[in-house]
Amino acid sequence: MVDPHVELTVGQLARRSGVTVTALHFYEERGLLASRRTAGNQRRYPRHALRRIAFIRVAQRVGIPLREIGAALAELPADRAPTQEDWERLSARWQDDLDLRIAQLVRLRDKLADCIGCGCLSLERCLLRNRDDRLGAAGAGPRRLWIER
Repeated sequence: MVDPHVELTVGQLARRSGVTVTALHFYEERGLLASRRTAGNQRRYPRHALRRIAFIRVAQRVGIPLREIGAALAELPADRAPTQEDWERLSARWQDDLDLRIAQLVRLRDKLADCIGCGCLSLERCLLRNRDDRLGAAGAGPRRLWIER
């Protein structure tokens, strides 16, 4: 018999991690988290799943897509929690992307202040509301009424 102090039920894991049961099932479906099934088909999670969930949530909070989080977690042994060294190694690959997004947000913030100051919110000229309008070059009105195959 497995020691109940080593494994958590899905409800216990949800309460301890602050993540809903539905989210835990979603993470498991995506391969981010693993459980074993009891004879009664109930999920049991290792205690280190708490650390994996924390890793997932922190990465999500900074905007890392779940597929990239999954790829990072796939590099770790499934039988232990990510360590500080693991986090440093895996997060280093996201540094350039995060720097780019920060720069984009700063530009957006600066342009937003200009846009609010002008008050026009012009769909024709505003780079925030109509950035790179390729279809607009073909003339006024809708350009995609149906999808051609």
